[in-house]
Amino acid sequence: MPDAAPPVSGPVLAPRTTLTSDEGMWTFDNFPSDQLKQRHGFAPTKEWLDRVRLSSVRLAQGCSGSLVSPSGLVMTNHHCAHRCIQELSTPQKDYIADGFLAKEPRDEVRCPGMEINRLVEITDVTDPMTKAAAGLDDAKANEARKAEQSRIEKACATSDQVRCDVVSLYNGGKFHLYRYERHKDVRLVFAPELDIAFFGGDPDNFMFPRYDLDMTFLRIYQDDKPAALTPYFRWSKAGVAEGDLTFVSGHPGSTSRGVTVSMLEFERDVELPFRLMTLFELRGMLKEFQRRGPEQKRISSHMLFGVENGLKAMRGMHGALLDRALIAQKIAAEQALKNAVAADPELKKVVGDAWGGIEQAEALHRDLFKAYQLLERGWYPSPLFRHARTLVRAAEELPKADDARLPEFTDAQFPLLRQGLIAGAPIYDELETTVLGLLFSRIRDELGPDHPFVKKIFAGKDPAAIAAEVVAKTTLKDPKVRQALLDGGKAAVDASTDPLILLAKVMDAEARAVRRRYEDQVEAAIKTRLEQIARARFTILGTSVYPDATFTLRLSFGKVQGWEEAGRTVPPLTTLAGAFDRHTGSAPFSLPKSWLAAREKLDLTTPFNFCATNDIIGGNSGSPVFNQAAEIVGLVFDGNIHSLGGDYAYVPANNRMVAVHSRAIVEALRKIYGADRILTELGQ
Repeated sequence: MPDAAPPVSGPVLAPRTTLTSDEGMWTFDNFPSDQLKQRHGFAPTKEWLDRVRLSSVRLAQGCSGSLVSPSGLVMTNHHCAHRCIQELSTPQKDYIADGFLAKEPRDEVRCPGMEINRLVEITDVTDPMTKAAAGLDDAKANEARKAEQSRIEKACATSDQVRCDVVSLYNGGKFHLYRYERHKDVRLVFAPELDIAFFGGDPDNFMFPRYDLDMTFLRIYQDDKPAALTPYFRWSKAGVAEGDLTFVSGHPGSTSRGVTVSMLEFERDVELPFRLMTLFELRGMLKEFQRRGPEQKRISSHMLFGVENGLKAMRGMHGALLDRALIAQKIAAEQALKNAVAADPELKKVVGDAWGGIEQAEALHRDLFKAYQLLERGWYPSPLFRHARTLVRAAEELPKADDARLPEFTDAQFPLLRQGLIAGAPIYDELETTVLGLLFSRIRDELGPDHPFVKKIFAGKDPAAIAAEVVAKTTLKDPKVRQALLDGGKAAVDASTDPLILLAKVMDAEARAVRRRYEDQVEAAIKTRLEQIARARFTILGTSVYPDATFTLRLSFGKVQGWEEAGRTVPPLTTLAGAFDRHTGSAPFSLPKSWLAAREKLDLTTPFNFCATNDIIGGNSGSPVFNQAAEIVGLVFDGNIHSLGGDYAYVPANNRMVAVHSRAIVEALRKIYGADRILTELGQ
């Protein structure tokens, strides 16, 4: 990463009256239509915005998608549905390698545990959320916010078909209640082979030019029938060309553009190095695991993809924070805000020394970080241990009053956790043993063999041996057993002799203790002080800027445009011909047999992938790209290498979104896969 970066777009403290770049992940209730009109000559109406919002969906496990037919057909990325495709595969039918096409409706297969949400209403709940914490110390204010959030969400979520989330925007400057339709019957309709969905593999990830058909079609069902959902996106006949205006509606996961410099320094110096080391170790373990045989490779492919994708993304993020020019810009922006606060007695009274308070909280965070990550947050690679912990905690939490529970166990939030718990997704003993062995070893190595908790858990035994023993003897691999323990409540869990339940119980007390300390002393202090800073920023800027990403629906705009790189221009579009030119016959540059067989039928001049200036981030994967008529022209699947610093700033000179062109999708469906049923639904 070079020391000198192009200037970050956007003023520091002046409200935006005219947009100077395509920066911004805008909420639908605060989209800058007038400014867009000035910049691009188009102003969306409320009806247009409502239609786009209702045509956009969220994959609850972490991606975006779009409705593209009146029969619940959803378009998203292959990598967003990878887990489903793998879980539906068997050694005899490997849909990851060979692809999947449901020729008839009866062939569409349900994805275990998948949930899709559609946003139907946004309500401002800033007043009750702010009043709940007024006048309280940090820890009590944090508890009061969570209790009020639980109350609001419970009142909103009137059935199991409704999901409600209170979302903090502008670092606590505003709170919105998002009400969603919950769709839990989601079925696989089409997926191409991994070799073309991820053509170029990790070497090409976050790069451009690209040649990927990273797409999948799913379908939402209601009452065992395709859901009749409107509105939906129509399909553009022409697609896009260089210079065309493009829109992206999706769910960017999180950004840190509005946080303090000390928080960025913590991320740079503590959090990202730790997470990178974890991913490096996981990648090494998975590479070794895959060398054991083809079945081991098949069952671990989804996990390895996620690890390698995360590694590349986090290395780019870390590189951005090591960029002295970027940090200097952040310091200057923060100092400008401090100066504005110091010059206004009323603002000074509101803000106090909020920045110093955050620095103190981050100093404590450094001491807590490893234990918190290892004991409370680090179990995502092991579904088996996650199930055990969920059951142990559900037994303790569900009998409590709703506003006294851990947030993930409230009536509004638990349905998603429950769905994953009782889903019939396969669990692979060999992979679980290997992953748990690594996680247990990390606890011992990071906390030290003499740590009281390590002695209590391992009692001098080898972590790998403990992992092998609990995986071999546990009954939690059976979803019926998990369902029975959940239904039986505390009495059933207390009576259980399952070794993984017993281990999760022993570990839970320490994990809860470190979580409580983190929430009371770090999270609470930072939230309170960020809210103080947010009030000052609102006084100066109002809502003329966009909030950081929160995995909620946002709208961005841009245009199809390349960039300058090392003295040359990178064109914004690739063609199908380029994929064949890049084909070597060896992974990861090996086209599937279906593509090689269809070469003579294809129009090789068809646009394949393109890049545009739309401001996106992780979570936007699967987002639709559409034109002014709200017609599909592409499918977001990546960003270029310069987008990896987008967590912290948008650089208009070279930050680019990368998408599959709509014409390539149609060409492949028609001439390679014979997916006539899908084409008919798309009006093609």
